[in-house]
Amino acid sequence: MTFTAAPALSGSVAVPGDKSISHRSLMLSALAVGESRVEGLLEGEDVLATAAAMRAMGADIERDADGIWHIHGVGVGGLLQPETALGMGNSGTSTRLLMGLLASHDLTATFTGDASLSKRPMARVTEPLARMGASFTTSPGDRLPLTMRGACPAVPLDYRLPVASAQVKSAILLAGLNTPGITRVVEPIPTRDHSERMLRGFGAELDVEVEADGTRIITLVGEAELKPQQIVVPGDPSSAAFPMVAALLVPGSQVTIANVGLNKTRAGLIDLLREMGGSIEVINPREVGGEPVGDLAVTASALKGVEPDPARAPSMIDEYPVAFIAAALAQGRSVFRGLEELRVKESDRIATMAAGLRAIGVTVEELEDGIIIEGSGGAPLAGGGPIATKLDHRIAMSFAVAGLVSRDGVMIDDMAPVATSFPTFVPLLRTLGALA
Repeated sequence: MTFTAAPALSGSVAVPGDKSISHRSLMLSALAVGESRVEGLLEGEDVLATAAAMRAMGADIERDADGIWHIHGVGVGGLLQPETALGMGNSGTSTRLLMGLLASHDLTATFTGDASLSKRPMARVTEPLARMGASFTTSPGDRLPLTMRGACPAVPLDYRLPVASAQVKSAILLAGLNTPGITRVVEPIPTRDHSERMLRGFGAELDVEVEADGTRIITLVGEAELKPQQIVVPGDPSSAAFPMVAALLVPGSQVTIANVGLNKTRAGLIDLLREMGGSIEVINPREVGGEPVGDLAVTASALKGVEPDPARAPSMIDEYPVAFIAAALAQGRSVFRGLEELRVKESDRIATMAAGLRAIGVTVEELEDGIIIEGSGGAPLAGGGPIATKLDHRIAMSFAVAGLVSRDGVMIDDMAPVATSFPTFVPLLRTLGALA
């Protein structure tokens, strides 16, 4: 698909439900005794893979005509042996969190994934879970397909995260739910805290202590009894990033993005874009289901280059690809460092973005842990393509945004992966007037 220069964007739109919260809503509801109701669930392929896996292990999960999901859980420790392999599609979150969930259950499960997911390393999760007693047979390079055997009872773990990873933290905490004793995770660099918030909301005994240097010590009492909940999933800030950056870059645009999750562990991109000169106002801030939410009023702005603190990375790790597009239109140079994690996402996002930016006329220098981008000062990008997205949904959407501010348009080689997280992406752009 080719995305071409857009007229001023205008209107009010809503993005799909938060992917991280949607995954956790299904998993924790499946471990509660009774019926949970979830409204606003992201119905992308990644989350549907989680729903299918929980059904395969005994949870009763249905969607009604009004879009409300009803989950009847089996209780902590009550998951059943799946009869077939669990197909994870493209979802790294489903895979890593479910490995944690199953690590303390007496069952065996095989995880498979698509070509992109099968290239992603799993050792960062299998290593701590093996310490808890689970065993793994993996493909070469600690990759999928892999088969795991849970341990029951599992051994409680005291673990200091070697890298900032909400997925690893969450996997250990989920394993701790059905483990006798205290599971403890030390997090030197804070990452998204949806797991902690939701575990407490479902009734788990969980405590977070923050030390003077910002280190978070999370303790969870095992053999928990979870209570069913009614959950309203806020809009995904990672999905909101694309119309937000588009509205800042396309001259004359004024766009409102409704009901966006504003958890401080996820709001790094908003802070960054404001530092670059972007006009982003939070309207009607409120709290929904324990999560801060607001509407974002975004006005086209002249941006300037920036060199953000690498410590910001966990709060916007999934938003860096579209942040690179904003930097490509800014005045001056932007330097992004501390992004080693981007090399093990759905694609090597540093290399893939660098190659794509060069293909559309942007001067870039790829670093081992980041990228340097010379901005155009607001002048349209040359355009070109096709961009090789490497089956990565965020790469595809980022270069779609670039096409809206290009001279010759930007061709994307494959938009199908966008369905994993943002199935309404193209219709949303049409609503704003970006596409004919």
